[in-house]
Amino acid sequence: MRLGSFVREARPRQWVKNLLVLAAPGASGDLTVGTTAGRTLLVFVAFCLVSSGTYYINDIRDVEQDRLHPRKRTRPIASGEIPLGTAAVVAAVLLSTGVGLALLTEPRSAAVVALYGVLTVAYSMGLKNTALLDLALVSSGFVLRAVAGAVATATPMSDWFILCTMFGSFFIVTGKRFAETHEMGNDAGTTRRTLLVYPPGYLAQLLTLACGATLLTYCLWALENSDGAESVVPLHVASIVPMSLALFRYMMVIHSGGGSAPEEVLLTDRAMRLYAVAWLGVYVGAVYAG
Repeated sequence: MRLGSFVREARPRQWVKNLLVLAAPGASGDLTVGTTAGRTLLVFVAFCLVSSGTYYINDIRDVEQDRLHPRKRTRPIASGEIPLGTAAVVAAVLLSTGVGLALLTEPRSAAVVALYGVLTVAYSMGLKNTALLDLALVSSGFVLRAVAGAVATATPMSDWFILCTMFGSFFIVTGKRFAETHEMGNDAGTTRRTLLVYPPGYLAQLLTLACGATLLTYCLWALENSDGAESVVPLHVASIVPMSLALFRYMMVIHSGGGSAPEEVLLTDRAMRLYAVAWLGVYVGAVYAG
């Protein structure tokens, strides 16, 4: 067994999702405060550990199905590089260490991290086979990341922020499932049973609705923040443009046959990176320069 196998199984590329813990303190302009930045970093690391632990459990549970998947069969557990017993021990260590690390910031934050772990493990153990509930549970993981960051730093969250996070998460997860149905074709049900339950065209409709709800709630959140801003240039409102382009670009990628791994789209798609950087630049300007 090589160290690289354990790192690959931890899926470090997926850690980009954990940057959501920065959302609430970043949007409020508090990340420049030393204690806030430190607590946010701790929660980020905690989520990296716990999420990696849940990946281990998921791959232990799905080892036989993953061996039938053209891409997942190369994962260390599915390929046999990491024995199942060893993987279970590593998963337990990652989960317990992550929750313990979150406890250093705020007990309620640790509770949110632990809840994320429980829901994700429950998802892996069987709830992922229930249509719609599988989408909701995965989406909740994104929302809990944002909540944990807010709780750890005592940052208030607006209703529009929470709703935007909820719908945005649902949009990403639905897009991933939609892309999987096209990637696997008639074999989609062999690796994910719920893909056989959704009627033809249903995920596409759900994806469109989720995209619209995400954009609407983001606009309302941006306008809410713009009302209290003192900047002459309405940067909060201007951030709607790159956000819209990013959402529409992701839709384009999905309908073109990609998108089954959203984090890879962000890291490898040039247009998506451009829109993400543009949005980040505008929003950081709105919060910290306004």
